[in-house]
Amino acid sequence: MSADADGTGPNGEPTDAGGNDGVRVDPHAVGRGGGGGGDGEYRAFWADEVADEIEARDPDEPIVVKGGVSPSGIAHLGNFNEIIRGYFVAEVLRERGHAVRQVFTSDDRDALRKLPRKLADTDGNVVDLGDVNAAALGENLGKPYTDIPDPFEDGHGSYAAHFAALLEADAESLGIPVEMVSNTELYAEGAFDDVVEHVLRNLDRAREVLTEYQDKVDEDYVPFMARCEQCGTLTQDVTAVNVDERTVEYRCSGIEAGGRYIEGCGHEGTASFREGKLPWRFEWPAQWRVLGVDFEPFGKDHAEGSWPSGVDVARNVLGIEPPVPMVYEWFTLNGESLSSSSGHVVTVQELLDLIEPEVLRYFFVRNPKKAKDLNVERLDLLVDEFDRFERIYFGEEAADEDLTAFAERAYPFVVDEVRPDRVRLPYTFAAVLGMVEDRDFRVKLARDEGHFTEDTPERAIEDALDRVERARRWAERNDNEYNYRLQTDLPEHAFDADVEAALADLADFVAEGHDGEAIQGEIYETARRHDVEVSEFFEAGYRLFFDETQGPRLGEFLGELEREFVVARLRREG
Repeated sequence: MSADADGTGPNGEPTDAGGNDGVRVDPHAVGRGGGGGGDGEYRAFWADEVADEIEARDPDEPIVVKGGVSPSGIAHLGNFNEIIRGYFVAEVLRERGHAVRQVFTSDDRDALRKLPRKLADTDGNVVDLGDVNAAALGENLGKPYTDIPDPFEDGHGSYAAHFAALLEADAESLGIPVEMVSNTELYAEGAFDDVVEHVLRNLDRAREVLTEYQDKVDEDYVPFMARCEQCGTLTQDVTAVNVDERTVEYRCSGIEAGGRYIEGCGHEGTASFREGKLPWRFEWPAQWRVLGVDFEPFGKDHAEGSWPSGVDVARNVLGIEPPVPMVYEWFTLNGESLSSSSGHVVTVQELLDLIEPEVLRYFFVRNPKKAKDLNVERLDLLVDEFDRFERIYFGEEAADEDLTAFAERAYPFVVDEVRPDRVRLPYTFAAVLGMVEDRDFRVKLARDEGHFTEDTPERAIEDALDRVERARRWAERNDNEYNYRLQTDLPEHAFDADVEAALADLADFVAEGHDGEAIQGEIYETARRHDVEVSEFFEAGYRLFFDETQGPRLGEFLGELEREFVVARLRREG
């Protein structure tokens, strides 16, 4: 197939400059063809291709899939990228008979460098810094996250533990068996001791490698940060190293934090390797060695910075091979880049209030090399896309060869259980049903529209109605055209005779079986025939159905409702 002008194929896969499919221009990209086993077999699902690359290395088991994040700001959907990308690869490997350990490191010995504007509470709701104990953060700049009190004071013990608990709950909500690993705990138990010793025994080599990626690496530079025993601040002012004793001497001179320099307390002391940390460019490859990592996905920001230095450190300082990498493209939120510091984020729990877990998994199962936008106001489009993906899998809708192959391969990894008896109410129709309080009336309306039959299992009906509640919350969150409530009982309103006559004529038109678009047009025509102001006629309709003076596109809404109900209401028969 020919490539698009941006150097990608029809499904966003990378090609070479000439547009030749299957040519991997980026050795760490995920695209078509060229499975890691070297057989050139086409893989419809990107996770199969990554699994091929991992298997080609003949790794020991369990195979270790890793992700990680520094607990700064909100535990948001962007942080979840690595967990869910790694999950799909882990599941493919498990399907192939491998034992897999999926871990996610909380880089919680990092120092808090600036105050976030927004945080996420225990339930994943985004709140302002002023809504919590901000002093718990503000008084601890420059200190490790695990030493900072939980600003929500909800029993997690530290800010780092609060953050990690949110990500763990997110993973559980999506059925992902991930093991959360604390860097602080790894240091405390001595897991990093050997690798820290190796780095500090080979200081000249470490400095030489780091010079390629970082300024201010001189003969006095020591790649280790001690935690001051006096004030708890991290400092990189290491004045001496005793490798045999596995200790360093330090001066607490301070640290860059939040765009300013946080002065240390000046204390001079001795810290063991367990009482400090490696800087990031050494710590990341150290994690690969300590945890035995075989595969790690990461965002393109690391691909352009930390990854090259990590590979260099791994091979030329630590003497290990880096894991199989996968660079994923960032996604935007409502057309703009995510920003934890400004609060332009969305959490997993916020989204699961609005869409089913399988829809969110679908968002991430698509090509990770292709940029995507998550528009919360138009979640209906994402849900519609998922529904089509599901229909393609079950052979209920035709699609091109590539999309069909992708759906057939990837769909089972998106749902908890493959069930052909599922009923998916169109999301906007579910939002319409969300205007109705009565469950039985919802079922009747869905049955009238052909979504339920007499043979639809009760379990399938309940699952379908679950979407109604999510769509209702979506309408409320965005205050869109579906954020109204249909009145089950006839509201008491008096109308002029000409309006009543127009309503009766409109009832006759609806009784003839016209669709919503035709009803919308007829509302205008009926008003004109009866010499009624169009706005007044619409207001009469809104009062009858919503007891409001405005609402959604009335004709289209009425077209979604049971015809007999609409006719009776227009005739004011109860």
